[in-house]
Amino acid sequence: MDASHTHRHHPVFCTVVPPHLLDKAARSEDSRRADLAQRTLERDSLLRTRRRVTAVRGVVPTLAVTASDDPDRTVYDAQHRTRLPGKKVRGEGDPLSKDATVNRAYAGLGATYDLFLKGFGRRSIDDAGLALDATVHYSEDYNNAFWDGRQMVFGDGDGDLFLDFTVSVDVIGHELTHGVTQYTANLTYRGQSGALNESMSDVFGSLIKQYSLEQTAEQADWLIGAGLLGPDVTGVALRSMKAPGTAYDDDELGKDPQPATMDDYVNTHSDNGGVHINSGIPNHAFYIVATELGGKAWERAGQIWYDTLTGGRLAENADFADFARLSTAAAVTRYGDGGAEHQALQKAWSAVGVPLAG
Repeated sequence: MDASHTHRHHPVFCTVVPPHLLDKAARSEDSRRADLAQRTLERDSLLRTRRRVTAVRGVVPTLAVTASDDPDRTVYDAQHRTRLPGKKVRGEGDPLSKDATVNRAYAGLGATYDLFLKGFGRRSIDDAGLALDATVHYSEDYNNAFWDGRQMVFGDGDGDLFLDFTVSVDVIGHELTHGVTQYTANLTYRGQSGALNESMSDVFGSLIKQYSLEQTAEQADWLIGAGLLGPDVTGVALRSMKAPGTAYDDDELGKDPQPATMDDYVNTHSDNGGVHINSGIPNHAFYIVATELGGKAWERAGQIWYDTLTGGRLAENADFADFARLSTAAAVTRYGDGGAEHQALQKAWSAVGVPLAG
């Protein structure tokens, strides 16, 4: 068991749809769209406040004597209410549900567990066999999905701007990876450390999708939330790691504000200092590393990111330069100095304008 299990971990409330996107939708001239976006924002604000209050106590993981190699999944149905976890509808090993949303959530929990176990030898979120719980059909027309520090929660979307939030396995992986971060580097959810927190979730969410589809880095779409946007929305996903800032450009949702390099870094007080916006920079660095190395992105690029996240040297308040330096060092430690991995790291951080010196 690593040292990360010996101290408290403070969970944060993390949604996959960022506030800036819902803020734009809440100003829609379409009253239904505006009302539903506003309702989601209000629900998220309430949950975020509740999480801050309860997080003061921290989370102490259950220490399993011997963690199993098998997942322990439970899916609950909130039945369009907001009380969690809701009614149990599928447990580990149970047959398929008649509800496709339940089955997608169950499969997504399994895909996430599989990548972390088979790719990195990690047994569940806390590396001690933590049970994976998810609640579907949360609230009414709820336009988000979130990790609340203990479990996954999925809204059904409004069927207009957003569809069912279980349709994208990378979204499931994204949210569960917030739990992995919570139990390892515990990156503070503000500013550059918060953007790194978000980027870790996008990186491993994308890797989980690639792993489940058996895709190489070249075959992957590098999109987060492909399939989530409604039929009339002009866009392809919530974010693009390949080309940050190009995922959507829509009259109702606005234009994707993510920068790809430090030249366009966004200084803002909103969204905890732009954690969902500036995450585009480390996201793009990972994309460059993965495509430079080629093949299956979780095998080398993902291993370097995992080593950096879990290695015990990444401070809670780390900035991009800290992560760049430590990830480059992690590449050298695992693969040697001057090899393809080291060169890919240097090229990537240079391309996005993050210095390695210091």
